[in-house]
Amino acid sequence: MLRAEGEPDRISPHASHGRWVNWEGRSRMADLLNEKRDALLNLSHELGRDDRGWSILGEGNASVRIDSESFLVKASGCNLGTLRKDQVVQCKSLQLLSLLDRRSATDQEVNSALLASRVSGDARKPSVEALFHAYLLSLPGVTFVGHTHAPSVNGILCSTRAREFAVKRIMPDEVVCCGSESVYIPYTDPGLKLAQVIRKATESFHKRMKLLPRVIVLQNHGIITLGGTIEAVLAAMMMAEKSAAIWLKAASIGGPVFMSKEQVNRIASRPDEVVRKRAMNI
Repeated sequence: MLRAEGEPDRISPHASHGRWVNWEGRSRMADLLNEKRDALLNLSHELGRDDRGWSILGEGNASVRIDSESFLVKASGCNLGTLRKDQVVQCKSLQLLSLLDRRSATDQEVNSALLASRVSGDARKPSVEALFHAYLLSLPGVTFVGHTHAPSVNGILCSTRAREFAVKRIMPDEVVCCGSESVYIPYTDPGLKLAQVIRKATESFHKRMKLLPRVIVLQNHGIITLGGTIEAVLAAMMMAEKSAAIWLKAASIGGPVFMSKEQVNRIASRPDEVVRKRAMNI
């Protein structure tokens, strides 16, 4: 149908609802959803690669922010390495964020909230860890979040030196890709409680460090990396796993030698490292 100049891109009122339908707006949203879904599948497949072993079977999850109102996340029990489009769920952010303000909730209440957060009632159930994804994706500059059970990282997180791994650094590239420190989370029951503890610890980290974390480590559980790009999430995940592997080797011959705070701060603020991070899109 031809339109006069300046006429809104619309058709006659929808037959069943009596509303104007803006097809141009719908098309833009559909394109955005497809773009974000493809990006999430790309990230998920990288996080779930068999040769890396970071996530096997239904382990781990990943998410991407669509806008301030919704995000996409892996459905519960699906494999990151083989994740398909129909295994990605669009969730309403505010509905899950409001749950974080509750003092407590039963497993059934959390389950009901997760199902109610789906934009489409036909979609699969989102991962219970969609709760912490909702929070982390609400942070400024964060578009992607990845969570895995990387073996070397977990080798340390399942030991008595887990907190030490979070707050100390052993080499410059660890500082560049993972930040000066990571947020450390003592073992916490997955779900609502874990999301609440992550929020509290991240806010405390931000207040103390004056910046947001790149890495969050969960004792006896796994690692979360976050950033504005897929490259940032993968770089932090890869470097954390490499650093953990080196950490474990050093521990077998006397223990790792940590960089001093002055050395860490120097690397974090070097102009050439800032340029290198931009080149790597992290």
